[in-house]
Amino acid sequence: MAEENPSLARFRFQRMLEMLESKEGRGTELITVYIPPGKQISEVMNDLRQEWGTAGNIKSKTTRKNVQDGLTKVMEQLKLFKVIPPTGLVLFAGTIASAQLGVGDMETFVLIPPEPVGIYYYRCEHRFILEPLYEILRSEDSYGVVVLDAKAATFALLKGKRADIIKDITSGVEGKTRAGGQSARRYERLREMHLNEYYNRVGKYITEIFLDVSNLKGIIVGGPGPTKEDFLKGNYLHYELKDKILTTVDTGYTGHEGVKEVVERSREFLRNVRFYEERKIVQDFLYNVGQETGLATYGEMEVIQALRSNNVRTLLISEGVRRAFLRLRCKDCGQTESRIVDLDGLEEFEGKLGEESCLKCGNPSYDVEEKVDLIEYLVKLSEATDATVEIISQETEEGEMLLRSFGGLAAILKYRQFG
Repeated sequence: MAEENPSLARFRFQRMLEMLESKEGRGTELITVYIPPGKQISEVMNDLRQEWGTAGNIKSKTTRKNVQDGLTKVMEQLKLFKVIPPTGLVLFAGTIASAQLGVGDMETFVLIPPEPVGIYYYRCEHRFILEPLYEILRSEDSYGVVVLDAKAATFALLKGKRADIIKDITSGVEGKTRAGGQSARRYERLREMHLNEYYNRVGKYITEIFLDVSNLKGIIVGGPGPTKEDFLKGNYLHYELKDKILTTVDTGYTGHEGVKEVVERSREFLRNVRFYEERKIVQDFLYNVGQETGLATYGEMEVIQALRSNNVRTLLISEGVRRAFLRLRCKDCGQTESRIVDLDGLEEFEGKLGEESCLKCGNPSYDVEEKVDLIEYLVKLSEATDATVEIISQETEEGEMLLRSFGGLAAILKYRQFG
C-alpha cells in the first residue's frame, strides 16, 4: 500500500483535533489520558482504577457517574492493546453535552499520534486536553542543523520548538601558526590535509544522520567564521543532500549553544520554507489558468468530472473547504442525485429534504444514501487514479486565493481540456 501523502495525513490529523476540540461536557467530565511509548499497560490500568475509586468522592451524582463511566470506557479501550504503540497512545472519553439539560451521549476516541508523546498524563476537564497534539501538528516538518568551525562540529535535528542534539565531533585540526619560512608553508599544507579529512568526516556524518530522516525539509549550516562556506564549496556532501542545504547562519558559538543560535535565527526563514512547496503548486495552477493552456480546472463538479475521467495530475484542496458530498436516492423511482452542501448548513438541508421533489418522478421521496466529507470523497476518487493530492493551507497569499477565488478546489490536468 502506498504511503499516505504528508499534506493529507497532516490534514486528517488536524481535522481530528478540530472535531475533538468541538466536544464539551457539562462539567469536568471529559477524560484525557496521554500514555508515552514504553509505558506498561498494567501500570496504567492500576492508575486508572485508582482514579475510578477517587471519583467516587465526587458530590454530584451525575458528575460522579459520568466520570466513572468515562474511566471505564478508557480502560475498555486500553485492554484492546497488548503494548503501547511506538509513538504512544492518547485516549479520550466522556459524556458530551447536548442541548437538552442532563442528557448527553458517552463518546470514546482512541488516537495513535504521528510523533511520540513524551508525557504520562491524566486529566478530567470540561474539554479534552489537546495542546500536546497541536504541538505535534506544528512540529511535523524536520530540519537538519549542522554547526561547525575548524575545531568541532555538532549535528542536531529540529522539529518545531525542539532541537535534539544527535552527535558532536572534534576536528583534530591544529590552529593557524605564525611561524615563518618553509616550516610555515609545510604547516599550512598539513593543516589543509587535516581540514580536508575533517570535512570528509562531517559530510559522512551528515549522510548517516539525515539521509533517511522522514519528511526532512532541509539542512541549515551554521557557525562562526568562513569554515561553513569552505565546507559547502567542497565536494563533501551526498548528492541527494546537496539540494537540501537551505541557508547558512553566522553564529557566535559552536556546539550546543551554536545550535540554539541557529534555531532562534532561522524561525522566520523556516516558516517561509514550510509554505514554499504550497506556493509553487498553486502558482503552477494559476499559470495554466492565466495562459489558458487547457491544463487546469476548478469548481466542485468540474474537478469531480476530471477525477472520474482519470485526467488529474495534481488535486489541490484548500484546508478551508468544509463541505459534505451527499448522494440522494428517490424511494419511489430509484433516481439518484448528487449534492454538495456546506457543513454548517447540513443539518438544515437534511431537515428540509422531505420537501424536495424528485427530478424524475416529482415525488418528495428523497433519502440520503451516502454522506461523506467532500475532501474525503475527492481523495477516494483520486486513489482510484494516480493523481497526487495536495492540501493547501490558507497561510499564504496563494492559498488564500485558491479558497477565495476558486472555491478551494482545483486540479492540474494530465491532458488538455478546452471549452
